[in-house]
Amino acid sequence: MTFKTLDETVATPDQAARTPFPHPRLYNDDIAPVQREGRHWNAYHVFTMWANDVHSLGNYTFAIGLFALGLGAWQILLTFAIGAGILFALLTLSGFLGEQTGLPFPVVSRIAFGIRGGRVSAICRGGIAIVWFGIQTYLAANVLNALLTSFIPSLGGLEQVSFLGLSALGWLSFVALWAIQIVIVSYGMVMVRHYIAFAGPIILFTMLAMALWVFARAGFTISGSINQPLTGMAMWEMIFAGACLWVVIYGTFALNVCDFTRCVGSKRAVVIGNFTGILVNMMLFAVIVVVLAGAQFQINGDIIESPADIVRTITDPAWRIAASVALIVLTIAVNLVANFVAPNYMLCDLFPRWLTFRRAGLVTAIIGLIILPWNLYNSPLVINYFLSGLGAILGPFFGLIMVDYWVIRRQRLNIPDLYSEAPDGAYYYSNGFNIRAFYALLPAALASLAIALIPLFHSVSDFSWIIGAGIAALLHLALAPKNQAYEHVDGESIARPSQ
Repeated sequence: MTFKTLDETVATPDQAARTPFPHPRLYNDDIAPVQREGRHWNAYHVFTMWANDVHSLGNYTFAIGLFALGLGAWQILLTFAIGAGILFALLTLSGFLGEQTGLPFPVVSRIAFGIRGGRVSAICRGGIAIVWFGIQTYLAANVLNALLTSFIPSLGGLEQVSFLGLSALGWLSFVALWAIQIVIVSYGMVMVRHYIAFAGPIILFTMLAMALWVFARAGFTISGSINQPLTGMAMWEMIFAGACLWVVIYGTFALNVCDFTRCVGSKRAVVIGNFTGILVNMMLFAVIVVVLAGAQFQINGDIIESPADIVRTITDPAWRIAASVALIVLTIAVNLVANFVAPNYMLCDLFPRWLTFRRAGLVTAIIGLIILPWNLYNSPLVINYFLSGLGAILGPFFGLIMVDYWVIRRQRLNIPDLYSEAPDGAYYYSNGFNIRAFYALLPAALASLAIALIPLFHSVSDFSWIIGAGIAALLHLALAPKNQAYEHVDGESIARPSQ
């Protein structure tokens, strides 16, 4: 592939001689723009991306927790309707950005924060994802452990031997699932696309079948709520808090959904995929939650924690195997979409001369193993403070990046300059950092952290992501240069084919 030199676009020949373009510290084939022609992702792939991610075990645990806290069937449906509506708007805005530019999230971050400053948001997003990659693999390993010991009881002896906080059987299951994910990612985004397209229908069918099975066991009746449901103002507070928490759960994904939509061929595909995958699919998810929790409560008065609890009650061996395998397939799909792609692009952005997407996948997996995620998962300090704190500051990043692209620049980008270290480049700012953007980000991030973590703000802590996003957006609008003209130059001259 041949590229335009910088002197052919925005700089003088003398500047081009001093500064190579695209600069190897900012560019490789994996973080290059994706060509407009021949993009392979369509509305179905966007839908299956959400079909996989929405129906994760962690999301079911969260949603069933709303039932346990006293919300009834219609309140849970309303909670998810509000949350899905907000997410549809946010994720469509972010998805359009990827479709229009063909850029991955670390490069998108350079627009607002500078060619070097953009790495800050990429590291925050990728760091969270690596930890959750390890944790989700550990949770899937637990499902595999339960399946193996139920059919081969002698393997139970391996659970009595532990090393570094995990049983021998746990190590075998974890490493097996860990290796499977490495193999999938080693084939690049094309295999990720094929896997989620394969897994989506399986997951939807399994969850619907599980809900119908429990519904039949309960005599085709469900409990509308627990014995002491929330009412009045407490009920409405929980509904809106639950909707905001649902937004927070996808706050990480809202940042880097462009990693996927950069491969989508049209805005129409983004809208249709998001409508079916977010609005329709999330309401189906809410119905399944109501049936699973309400039917099980009707049967014996117990409140399950996740679909894995239902699987353990299935007596037929064939059905138990099928359900367990489906949950494992689901968790791998969630990991690929939510927790593997983002750190891979982050690492490619940090070390473009040494790491490709496939090599970065191996590095991500190794880090996800050596942090011993089972120990992190069992630490309230890590879950409640470290991950929750990092999650809270992603709201300000999102608000700032969205207002920068949609309001301040009005979608006008000089994409080649995102890969240039020329001092007169549009995104060089001050030695690669847009100081104004960080002035807007810092107070918003501190406010978001304070609201999320300090007990004094407990009553509004569920809204920390949204509040932080709003503060960052307003501050960035106030601090950005006024009446500045922005040039639009597409990235086709340095783009690579879609996968």
